[in-house]
Amino acid sequence: MLPLLCFFAFLAGLIDGMVGGGGLIQLPALLLLLPKEVPVPTALGTGKVASLAGTAASLQRYLSGAGAVPMRWRTVAVAAVVAGCFALLGAQAVSHFDKNLVRPLVLALLVLMAVYTFWRKDFGSLHAPRLHGRRELLTGVALGAALGFYDGFFGPGTGSLLLFAFVGLFGYDFLSASASAKVVNVATNVAGLAYFISTGQVLYRIALPMAVCNMLGSALGARLALRRGTGFVRVLFLVVVSGFILKLGYDAWQAW
Repeated sequence: MLPLLCFFAFLAGLIDGMVGGGGLIQLPALLLLLPKEVPVPTALGTGKVASLAGTAASLQRYLSGAGAVPMRWRTVAVAAVVAGCFALLGAQAVSHFDKNLVRPLVLALLVLMAVYTFWRKDFGSLHAPRLHGRRELLTGVALGAALGFYDGFFGPGTGSLLLFAFVGLFGYDFLSASASAKVVNVATNVAGLAYFISTGQVLYRIALPMAVCNMLGSALGARLALRRGTGFVRVLFLVVVSGFILKLGYDAWQAW
């Protein structure tokens, strides 16, 4: 079981390091391969350890070296702090609400994201921030609150949603948006993981090896994204979002 989980953690990190969406791979693998008696919140907490390690590794790669991606730190930091707070609320709310109610909404959002990105050939090709001052900060607060709560409550797809939001709302190119999304995702993962650790819902003997593999995959993914450029990230973003649409669509059909 552990070698398989480590393989999927590496693959999830590889995808997540470029465009987000590693949860599409890692979470189903955990739910499928862990023993049936392991509760779902424990699987989520175990996966958070690997996700946090991998996201931090890819962020470090985006920010270091001669090819470091420029960041609008004030806006991104505000969004990250708010997202972390709301992720904690989402993690606490997960046991009180039916997550299946969220799936149709997320599915509709992903379809719209894919159609818009495919239709707009220049979407995310240029880094031209369109928001400034107070308006930019307030948009960052709203983005952090909405997607922070979603990440704590449900999780999969947060990185892709953040990436799309930073491109569509703020006017970033795909590389800058990917780096900014990583900052916010680190904050949400820290907050969610703090809750799972405090409630004893982490299997460390599984989480730590997966974290190492996720870090390796994420660092490699970020390096590929920086080397191949914005066009490559755009295409991969469409592929990952399409995968999410198929997965959530299949889940919805099964539930129906």
